[in-house]
Amino acid sequence: MSVNSMALGLDAGGTQTRWALADAAGTIVAEGFVAGISANQLGSAAGVAAVRAVLADLAGQVLAVATPAFVCAGLTGFDGAATTPAAQLAAVLDIAPATLAGFDSLSSAPAMLLAAALELSPAAVTVRSDIDIAYLASFAPGEGYLVVAGTGSIAAWIDVDGSLHRAGGRGVTLDDGGGGFWIAREAMRHIWRREDEQPGAWEQSALARAVFDHVGGSDWAVSRQFIYGQDRGAIGRLALAVAQAADADPVARAILEQAGRELARIALALVGRYGARPIAVSGRAATLHPAILKAMRSALPAELSLTQISVPAHHAAARIALHSHA
Repeated sequence: MSVNSMALGLDAGGTQTRWALADAAGTIVAEGFVAGISANQLGSAAGVAAVRAVLADLAGQVLAVATPAFVCAGLTGFDGAATTPAAQLAAVLDIAPATLAGFDSLSSAPAMLLAAALELSPAAVTVRSDIDIAYLASFAPGEGYLVVAGTGSIAAWIDVDGSLHRAGGRGVTLDDGGGGFWIAREAMRHIWRREDEQPGAWEQSALARAVFDHVGGSDWAVSRQFIYGQDRGAIGRLALAVAQAADADPVARAILEQAGRELARIALALVGRYGARPIAVSGRAATLHPAILKAMRSALPAELSLTQISVPAHHAAARIALHSHA
């Protein structure tokens, strides 16, 4: 088998971009990860530069194994609908406008950037919503509801006609309850409200000690820099410290239990709109601590099944790339 018969799958989120190479039989032969990226970064030159840097790192890892023939990427924040004049798109990508023949919308930018990094034709690269990829890794169209809990959170249903219906996923500034960013923000809010009432209380809190150890200090200036100076993926990783403290700190555990209830809420929003179906949950935030899944299960009616999906989305993306180009 030639190495260039392989397909590359990507699961690109705010916290991490995971990749997998599948051979012609669909067997995963290599995988890895680089920093997170988002479609939301592609509206500015600075954001594109940051994405290019991550994709250069990705290309270094992937091409050290094989040159893929096809690529399928699931990208957070991508809906394929954004449009912009070709001249503006060329300026954002810092390329000659003539290069954009046939690519006249901002939705083309991720595929073009990926193709350039991997030295492939843009026609070999497909970019889809990360939610599309995660859903198809979990259900056939119409079969069930998927709740994805990563840096943010969303519930999705793809009907038999291929249309995506969603609840949540409005972004971490507005909501995304139960996701990693939400968990981190709830922990920080509790800690600093407690410090307002009783300065130094953090020293007796397992949650605060774990959080301050993660961010690098107990001064407000350190927390402020972390919350307002980091990208959403870096903030989302603070949820790991909350989970670390959950068995010793009732506040940390309560935050995780509320996260589970938040994830149940968006699933039930779809149930209310489209009827009862099996529910699955995926994403790294959902696996932080057993309390999250337990609380989610308790918040759902007993007749609704709930399973935790273990098929990695980047594996599914690689196999989708194979099947799409078969």
